[in-house]
Amino acid sequence: MTIDPPSLSPSSSPFFSSDNFAFKSTLHLSNAPNHVAIIMDGNRRWARERQLPAAEGHAQGLERAIETVQWLRETPIENLTLFAFASANWRRSQQEVAQLFRLAGTALRRLLPLCGDGAARVRVIGRRDRLPAALRAAIEQLERETAHGTRTIHLALDYDARAAIADAIRSVGANVNVERITAALQTGSGTPPVDLLIRTGGEQRLSNFLLWECADAELYFSDVRWPDFTTDHLHKAINTYAARERRFGA
Repeated sequence: MTIDPPSLSPSSSPFFSSDNFAFKSTLHLSNAPNHVAIIMDGNRRWARERQLPAAEGHAQGLERAIETVQWLRETPIENLTLFAFASANWRRSQQEVAQLFRLAGTALRRLLPLCGDGAARVRVIGRRDRLPAALRAAIEQLERETAHGTRTIHLALDYDARAAIADAIRSVGANVNVERITAALQTGSGTPPVDLLIRTGGEQRLSNFLLWECADAELYFSDVRWPDFTTDHLHKAINTYAARERRFGA
């Protein structure tokens, strides 16, 4: 499987330029989450419902992901994690996997001008050894060139939460406790505890995504397919979170 090496040449585009985005709904941020994680589900069903190839659904999903990164500037949210490719997705056809990796390369290329100049850093979590070499190189370049960003965008590629937890436990050694495992996970991925987990597409499960980090997360499920999940839908999710009382078991 091969993909074309993405060219990550910076452009003059301003970070999070909102020139092309009109926000119709009111966003209430008096109790905003620090970390929002999104399971971007429903691309293939969106395409099937329109009698389009799955690749078109994934392409439209990429546009929504880029818009979501741009939307971040409207909020004080410090961390955004997007579930781009689960380790379980290797079971899909070789053609679809190759398409997803090509889109991942496109996403990295488009994120550089959006996240440059210290505005946000991009970190990729998950295994890298199974990714195409060109994609690994593009990841390293993007992480390097956005390393001093003030916010963090995490992209989960070839990600498996249970495997990440097992790796953290092995790194801790014999003296295992919750605090040390948490520290090991954050050292490995840099992902803080999730405040709000959003899943689109109508399914209501975590799908092995940030299981440890979501221990106290508020969950928000939407029937809207990811390609149709607009900034207005994001506003609704954030407003729903802001209205909840988080008790952390108390």
